[in-house]
Amino acid sequence: MRKHFLPVFCSLLLVPALTGVAYGQALTADQIVEKHLTALGGREALGKITSRRATGTVSVSTPMGPLGGPLEMVAKAPNKMRADIRIDLTAVGGPGEMVISELFDGTDGWSMNSMQGDNPMSGDQLAGARNNFFPSPLLKYKELGMTPAVESTQQINGKTAHVILFTPKTGPAERMFFDAESFMIVRMTSTLTLPQMGTIEQVSEPSDYREVDGVKVAFALAQTAGEQSVTMMFTKIEHNVALDDSRFVKK
Repeated sequence: MRKHFLPVFCSLLLVPALTGVAYGQALTADQIVEKHLTALGGREALGKITSRRATGTVSVSTPMGPLGGPLEMVAKAPNKMRADIRIDLTAVGGPGEMVISELFDGTDGWSMNSMQGDNPMSGDQLAGARNNFFPSPLLKYKELGMTPAVESTQQINGKTAHVILFTPKTGPAERMFFDAESFMIVRMTSTLTLPQMGTIEQVSEPSDYREVDGVKVAFALAQTAGEQSVTMMFTKIEHNVALDDSRFVKK
């Protein structure tokens, strides 16, 4: 069984999803972002979302077959997050359950694994968590110092997508692909250097967008990093739930 399970959940949790006119007309980054925010539900609706809890299941690829279990992800404005998954190892002859948690308190974070130990976030992982403002960093990407660069459109799953490379003041740049019709995010890519895995490309593909409290949220997320893939399927997403700050701090 592969020893390391995908350590980066920060980019999943709070960015479940992110717009031209006619395809022949070039759009600016501002226009694409505003069309995206409108497609999500609009700035006013997004501004009312202060926290989120998403529950469902996760499936992790391994050389011996997929492993799965329950998943809970929570987020709280401005940028606190926590992800907890429980992986059943008995299907591959393992000793029972492995618990993986990632949490970020707005400044510092931890990656915790019941079989491999606990490690503080550092480098690209920590910088990415600090840049991941809830419910979307695109609400104020200029104030956050993110520099956008519009790239050529690409075909994603047979459909045209607008592409913007966002480069933050610190931390890894992220390339976002916006469906040219719906202006929802269909793919995000970034290159990360992680202690456990070295330098890898992480690819995230949110889908199955549904409206919750006037805001569209992805109920499915597929993510690959190196040779490993993770699929998350959410069965319930709630907004403005009470989340004590202690949930985001390592005990």
